Amino acid sequence: MQIMIHHYIDTHAHLFFSDYTDDLPAVLSRAQEAGIDSIVVPGTDVKSSREAVLLAEQHEHIYACVGIHPHEAAKAGHQDIAEIQSLSEHPKVVAIGEIGLDYHYNFSPRELQRTFLAEQLELAVQRNLPVVLHMRESTEDTFSLVEHAVQANAPWKKSTTRPMRGVFHCFPGTAEQAAYVQGLGFCISYPGVVTFKKSTSIEVVKEIGITNMMLETDSPFMTPVPLRGKRNEPANIVLIGRKIAETLDISEDEVARTTTDNAIRLFGLKRQD
Repeated sequence: MQIMIHHYIDTHAHLFFSDYTDDLPAVLSRAQEAGIDSIVVPGTDVKSSREAVLLAEQHEHIYACVGIHPHEAAKAGHQDIAEIQSLSEHPKVVAIGEIGLDYHYNFSPRELQRTFLAEQLELAVQRNLPVVLHMRESTEDTFSLVEHAVQANAPWKKSTTRPMRGVFHCFPGTAEQAAYVQGLGFCISYPGVVTFKKSTSIEVVKEIGITNMMLETDSPFMTPVPLRGKRNEPANIVLIGRKIAETLDISEDEVARTTTDNAIRLFGLKRQD
């Protein structure tokens, strides 16, 4: 029996992590075999942003994002923002990210996190690029800073039809909060968390549907069931799409087609034949 291949885009995979040092070519080969047309690799600091750009230069189907993650804000300086700006001019950089606020671990002082988020939102506006946002136990402050950036810069990636300003990755919020960020011009995306038994994410998916949704693996983290506990990789996005299709009682092809179209539109990716 012939296996149906559905074409996906992994919109968030940290392929520069040491987890892939020994077998990245095999990881990319498995992704291609699974129908993953493109992979977006977000940096988390200057070093990893450079590595993301290098991967994008080496592989036609890989694209980079550049940014300072909230965990890394305490180690960064304003010169790092200047370096991120320089890297953002590379033709295969499709967004500023991964940026945001994380009050769960507080690896960086909260005020410093907010400063770096505000500066990088402004950089995205200047470069007219979307952003990849990380939000954990910081909803009120994240929404406040993002809303301010939108209101102060209305022309930034404005669209009257679909979100174009960025994506809240591994979206942790409610259906009402999803509607709010979509109204500001942002997509949401989900990794393997939708397959976890105790996660409420799949209940949010039931309410909001896939119209403004993208998929991600967040590799090497968030490995979906039934592979939980193992290193994650882009090929596993198929398990996420299948779970959403089964939950919503729609075809996997519809999930793949809709989320892929959203990623191509948001990031300006090359459509694979």
